[in-house]
Amino acid sequence: MKLASLILPVGLALGLGSVYVLPQTGNVAPSAINMSLPHTLGEWQLNQITPSKAEIDILSKDTQFSKAVCFRSNPNQFFSDRESDKDRIDLSIVLSGYDLNNSIHRPERCMPAQGHTIISSSEIPLKLHTGRIIPTRRLTSSQSIPNQDNLKNAWQFDSITYYFFVGNDRVECDHVKRTLVDMKDRLMRGMDQRWAYVSASMWYGKLPWLDKDVTEAEADAKLREFIVGLSEKQIDWKQIQR
Repeated sequence: MKLASLILPVGLALGLGSVYVLPQTGNVAPSAINMSLPHTLGEWQLNQITPSKAEIDILSKDTQFSKAVCFRSNPNQFFSDRESDKDRIDLSIVLSGYDLNNSIHRPERCMPAQGHTIISSSEIPLKLHTGRIIPTRRLTSSQSIPNQDNLKNAWQFDSITYYFFVGNDRVECDHVKRTLVDMKDRLMRGMDQRWAYVSASMWYGKLPWLDKDVTEAEADAKLREFIVGLSEKQIDWKQIQR
């Protein structure tokens, strides 16, 4: 009984570990993602920002980043032009380099360094207007952000994050499945898919700059709508087989 219980974790560890002894490179198949972000997406304005030094340093040199802080008029703030009175979504797209062994990783690994304490994780399929289904992973977290006026204190925000990976011919939201796809591609097809990691986050609850609290359901609906619009515009669905 004890031996049987060890078979699955040992087999998985050996399988995932074998990625390091696969051929270092194959034919590179580009991701189906468009890394050039638009200035607007429906009612959203995308203000592009540069990645942090920590993000650049942790990944291979040929990793590409497209990041933006996205704003849209909040229906509860009719007469304000301030960005702090608008809906806000933080968008990040990270395109892996050519080195599979030093590529993108699960956001669960780096989110704690950004002040997040992850509370829940679930797989959520989202339906596009075309009928296509995009698999996503939904995280809820509590984020602590230092208060510059008083470094001993910090802002505490509830946050929702959706993320998924876009390869050359498929979209995945599970890091293990994506790794297994890479292993199969190298062994059976002699190729590498260049993956892009897409994440979008939004705060909810009591936000000091808004007059009305944002419920989790409201934030979730806005995030889903944004991700659907972004996916339809930025992904070449003719390439995606699965």
